[in-house]
Amino acid sequence: MKIGQACCAAMIGLGLVLAVVLPAGQVLARDKEDAGAGELDAAIAKSNAYINLMNRTLRAVSSWNRYTSWVNVKKGPTGKERYISYGMYAPHNAKDEIAKARAVIGARPVTPELDAAFERYIAAYERLAPLMTTASGYYERKDYKSDKMAEGKALHAKLVPAAEAFISARGEVETRMRAFKRDVDKRALAAIKAREGQGPNWHVKNVMMSAQDVIELLPQGQQAADMKAFDAALDVYAKAVRALDEYAQAHPGKFSTFESQPRSLLGKLRDFRDKLAKSKGRVSNHIAGMDLTFLVNQYNLMVSTSEIATRFSR
Repeated sequence: MKIGQACCAAMIGLGLVLAVVLPAGQVLARDKEDAGAGELDAAIAKSNAYINLMNRTLRAVSSWNRYTSWVNVKKGPTGKERYISYGMYAPHNAKDEIAKARAVIGARPVTPELDAAFERYIAAYERLAPLMTTASGYYERKDYKSDKMAEGKALHAKLVPAAEAFISARGEVETRMRAFKRDVDKRALAAIKAREGQGPNWHVKNVMMSAQDVIELLPQGQQAADMKAFDAALDVYAKAVRALDEYAQAHPGKFSTFESQPRSLLGKLRDFRDKLAKSKGRVSNHIAGMDLTFLVNQYNLMVSTSEIATRFSR
């Protein structure tokens, strides 16, 4: 396993997109006397700002994984590597997302440990991103052919500590955000039910929460999946999908193109579960690894479409 991959969940390395919670101000009836509504809206705003930052900066993880796929991290680049042309991805410009995340640090709800983790994460990203951008250009231009890898070696000496700090910081925010977002999601689901019953928005939220629980239990690197926990989460997700399908059948046109995606993912997850059971919870071969990537990509598509699933319903 390459440096950096061991510090963060494999699903993140595969490109898992965290679902944004809900638009703040649309969860509860806007009763000015309802303090709970305001607190939940504030929690949603903070969660969304942090998740948007994590999603925008995810490319830095992919970039580091790409770099470490061809270079010997301990020795550094020599210019003779077989896949040197892989180089390194340039990270996305995350200026706006960083500004919005900084704006909610210290804001209500009070989450000092989470906020401090994001301060460290932002600082780590701001140190790493310029180095990655420079390295990306260096390898794309193939400057190593003219300077005998001089700049590449100098960059490597800076990249390694910066990337290690970033991956460590990302691991911390992932862990803390998972707990924070789960709490916010539960409160938001209850608020939707209180406001409009178990209608389209409730079903979309319910199925996405259940789907994320399953995806988070997929095998991570060399670590085997907890099959008991995976089966339990898969069963909950299956019930959520069945409930959504039954609602959709009774109320046609309520979910736009999102409607078929949860059951499609469920079928793929069940097939993958059978492969995991045979290999005692481990991704045992190249085909299973491709399946894992496909599952994460399909989940990411669901995240994107879930945000507009009921917006254009009939």
